[in-house]
Amino acid sequence: MSQSSVALFKSLGFSDQKAQETAANKKICGRFETLINEVNPKGSTAYVAGLLTLASTATALAGSVHLVYLGKAVVAEKLKTNDQIAAAIKFAEGVKTGEIDSKAFDAACGVGIEVTLKDIQAGIAKLFISKKDDIEKKGHGVLGILIAEMKKELRWANAATVKDEVEKKLVEVLGPKGDPKAQKKPATPAAGSKLAAAQPSKLTVAETAQSLKFAREGALAALHKPGENPQINPKLMLDHLKRTGKRVITRFPPEPNGFLHIGHAKAINVNFGYAQAHNGRTNLRYDDTNPEAEEEKYFTSILETVRWLGFEPSQITYSSDHFQALYDLAVDLVRKDKAYVCHCTGEEIHEQRGGESMGPRHECMHRNRPIAESLLEFERMKNGEYAEGEAILRMKMDMNNPNPQFWDLIAYRVLFAHHHRTGDKWCIYPTYDYTHCICDSFEDITHSLCTTEFQLSRESYYWLVDALEIYKPVQWEYGRLALTYAIMSKRKLLQLVNEGHVVGWDDPRLYTMAGLRRRGFTPVAMNAFVRELGVTTSNSIIPAERLENYVRDHLNEVAPRLMVVMEPLKVTLTNVAEDHLEYLTVPNKPRDDAMGTHQIPFTRTVYIDASDFKEEDDPEFFRLILGKRVGLLHVPRPIVAKEVVRNAAGKIVEIKAILEDSAQHKPKAYIQWVAESKKDKSPVQIEVRNYSNLFLHPNPTDKKAVPGGWLSDINPNSLVVVDKAMAEVGVRVSKGEDKYQFVRFGYYCVDKDSDVANGKYVFNRTVSLKEDAGKQ
Repeated sequence: MSQSSVALFKSLGFSDQKAQETAANKKICGRFETLINEVNPKGSTAYVAGLLTLASTATALAGSVHLVYLGKAVVAEKLKTNDQIAAAIKFAEGVKTGEIDSKAFDAACGVGIEVTLKDIQAGIAKLFISKKDDIEKKGHGVLGILIAEMKKELRWANAATVKDEVEKKLVEVLGPKGDPKAQKKPATPAAGSKLAAAQPSKLTVAETAQSLKFAREGALAALHKPGENPQINPKLMLDHLKRTGKRVITRFPPEPNGFLHIGHAKAINVNFGYAQAHNGRTNLRYDDTNPEAEEEKYFTSILETVRWLGFEPSQITYSSDHFQALYDLAVDLVRKDKAYVCHCTGEEIHEQRGGESMGPRHECMHRNRPIAESLLEFERMKNGEYAEGEAILRMKMDMNNPNPQFWDLIAYRVLFAHHHRTGDKWCIYPTYDYTHCICDSFEDITHSLCTTEFQLSRESYYWLVDALEIYKPVQWEYGRLALTYAIMSKRKLLQLVNEGHVVGWDDPRLYTMAGLRRRGFTPVAMNAFVRELGVTTSNSIIPAERLENYVRDHLNEVAPRLMVVMEPLKVTLTNVAEDHLEYLTVPNKPRDDAMGTHQIPFTRTVYIDASDFKEEDDPEFFRLILGKRVGLLHVPRPIVAKEVVRNAAGKIVEIKAILEDSAQHKPKAYIQWVAESKKDKSPVQIEVRNYSNLFLHPNPTDKKAVPGGWLSDINPNSLVVVDKAMAEVGVRVSKGEDKYQFVRFGYYCVDKDSDVANGKYVFNRTVSLKEDAGKQ
C-alpha cells in the first residue's frame, strides 16, 4: 500500500479507513489516481464521488484515453448520476478506434437532460393508471416493477427521487405497507380511477422458500438469454445451442476444502433458482484442483448441504474430470504464444507486478523465451523433473493493463500431492484462474454466476476462452451475503476449530451450514431468507436477527410444543390424593388439529421452573406467589401456593400448594410444569444447551470496536449448559434433528450427541421466543 496514495485520498476528504481501503485496492487505486491527476488537478472534492465510481466500474477502459475523457465529463458536470456514468462507460467501450464523438456521446449519456420533480410525479401518475391491475393484484409487492418502468420512461431521472416518489404514491394509493386498516380503505390514484386497496395475504415462510420471484426481477431479470452472448467465432454459439437446446445452464462450483457457510446458501439458491425459473438445469461441480486441502468429508458435506436445502444437481462433476483436456489446452496456449514457463520465485513475481509500493510493472525474463522451449519445459514439469516452486506455467496476458487479473496469471504449478480421484497420475495442477472458465465452457454453462470479488476476473475469464477459441459463457457477479456476529473466512473458521474455541465445523454457534443445521435451523427458513433478500450487485451485511426471524416464524408453524422446566422446583398439591394419576390430552400445537395430540400424566407432585415462583408479593409478577393463584397449562383448575419448604441452607426446595375446587376463578397467567409419575417414568431428564452469539460485537473484525483482535471478542457466555432440566413424557418420541417449541422458552432441536434409544436427550436452543420483555 502506497502511503502517498493514502495521503492523496485523505486530502480529498476520505476518512483514514476509507483512504487506506482505497489505496490497498489494487483494482481501482491506479485508475482513481490517474483520474485525480489528469482531470482534477486542483484537488477539488466536489467530483470525487463520481470519479471514484468511474474508477471502480470502468475496468474495460483501464489504460485508455477514453477513461480520461469520461473523467473530464464528470468534472464538467456532464455526467451527474451513476446511471449516466454507466451509460458513458458502455458508450466508450464501443469506441474501438479514434476519438469519441462528443455529440453522440452526449445523446447516449443524457447530457444536458434535466428531469424535474414535476416530470417524475407526472410520469408516476400516468404509470399508476396503466398499471392499475398489477397494483390491485400485487399491492406493495409491485414496487420494483413500477420503479423499473419509470427508469425506462425517464431514464435520466435521479434514481433515489424516483424510488421515493413511487413509494409515496403507493402509500397514498394503498396505505402504509402492512397496515390492515389502510388496506381496507379505497384510494384514488389518479384522474378519478379507483384501486381496491386490499392487500394479498402475506406468503408463509414455506411459500417464500419456493418463490422464484427473486430470479425474475431486479438484476437477474436483466441477464441475457441463451444465444445472446457474442463469440469470437459465431459457429461456437451455433454448436453450443445445438448441444443445449437453448436451455439455461448454471453451476454451483465450491472448492472441497471446507464446510459451506451461510453465504453459500445464497449462491446455491441463486444458481439453482435462476435455472429453475427458466426451466434450465444446474450442475454441482467440485473445483478439486488443490489436492493438499481437499478431504472426502468436505465433498460429502457439500452434497449433503445442497440436498438438505432441497436441490438436486442435474450432474455432479469435478474439475479433475477434465485434467487431460485442461493440459492439452495449456499446450495449445503455449503453441499460440499465449503462455510460457516461468522460473521466478513468488517474491520476484510480486516485484514484477509493482511490489509493495505498487510501482512500475515489468515482464518476466522468461516471457519471451522460444515457444519450443516453453513446450519442452512444460513437458518436464508434467514429468516431475522440477521441484515445487521451481517452474510454473503463466499466461502471456498484458502486464501494462491496470487490471491485476491481466498480470500474467499462473495457469499450472508443480505439486507433488496425492489427488483423491486421480491418485498420483499428475504432479502439476491447474489453478482456479485457468480452470474455472474452461470447465464452464466444457459444461456449456450459459450463466456463470459468482460473487463480486470475481468482477475483475471477468476480463481474464473472457481473454482465456477467446485465446483458446472455445465457447464463451457469460460471467455475472452479485453481492455476497454476510451476517453480523458471524465469521465467514475459512482460515478464521479453521483457527476457531483448531484452537478449541468451538467443538468443530458443525458447532451450533458457527454460521457454517453444518453448524446451522445442528442448531436447528430449517432449510425452508434458510431458502426463504436468502430469496426474500433478493439479488443485487451490492455486498450486504445483514443483521443475524433477520435470519433468526425466518427460522422462528417457520418453527412456529411446524414445531410441536413440549413443556420443559430448566430449573425444577417441586410443588406438592396437598389436597390431591397421593396415588392420584390422571392423563391429560394436550395438543401438539394449540389451535392446529392437524398436528395431533399426546397424553401426559397429572399427579399430586409436579415440577415448575424456579423462575416462575416468588415468595414475596410483586404487583408486576403474574406467576406463582404465596397466597395467589396461577394456572398450570392444560390443567382445568388453578393452584394456590400456601407455604414453602427450605433446606438446611435456607434455599426453597418445595412449595406446598392446593388445587382449587373449581375453575371459576381465572388466573392471570399460566405456567408450564412436569408431573412426577413412576409408572410413566416422568419427568424425563434432559440436557439443554443454550447458545448465544459467539462474538460480543456485530463485526468482530472491526479493529476500532475490537482493538484486541477478533479472537478477543469471543463471548465467554455463548454456551450455557443446563444438565438437569426436566421434560414431559412427550419428549420420548424424539429422534435426531427433531424440533420443538419448549413452551415459554424457545425453539430447540435434538442434538447429535443424544442417544434416544437409551434415554439420553440433548437439545440445542435454536432461537428464543419473541415475548413482551415487560411481561413477568
